[in-house]
Amino acid sequence: MKNRWIALLVENQVGVLAKVSGLFSAKSYNLQSLTVGTTEHEDVSRMTICVTADDVTFEQIKKQLNAMVEVIKVIDLTNVPIHMKEILFAKVHKLDAAGKAECFQIAQVFNQGGSCMISDVGEDSVLMECMLTERRNNELIALLNKKYKHVEVTRGGAVAVESISTSCR
Repeated sequence: MKNRWIALLVENQVGVLAKVSGLFSAKSYNLQSLTVGTTEHEDVSRMTICVTADDVTFEQIKKQLNAMVEVIKVIDLTNVPIHMKEILFAKVHKLDAAGKAECFQIAQVFNQGGSCMISDVGEDSVLMECMLTERRNNELIALLNKKYKHVEVTRGGAVAVESISTSCR
């Protein structure tokens, strides 16, 4: 069992997300992550899905998705070079001035080309906004939880696209 990544190009219609997620639910496949957004074509959406599965189950998932009328294309991203980011918001509460300054330093350490920053500051809290890889977001969360008692995390699913060069993830 390992995480498998798949992208779907689907018709941008009411109910398509429900049908795709319903397929996973009906077959008891556990979705780790699912993001959806429109493409350059208004009538086409792209779904990025992460599912934990073995080889046989993953092949079944791809076949079942390919059989859906609303699915235009299934792209297996598991073993190809991709660029992937996940959005994360982290609120750190009940900070003094030193704690706030330390949060700014942590954001600087995780900042890679503007991908992690403090986007809001309150009287005793800060809000970090990051677009990092899942691994880097996990590292940031672990560090924040180690240093602070009052951390609130909101994560979006990952978005991925095939690389046009050989660099990946």
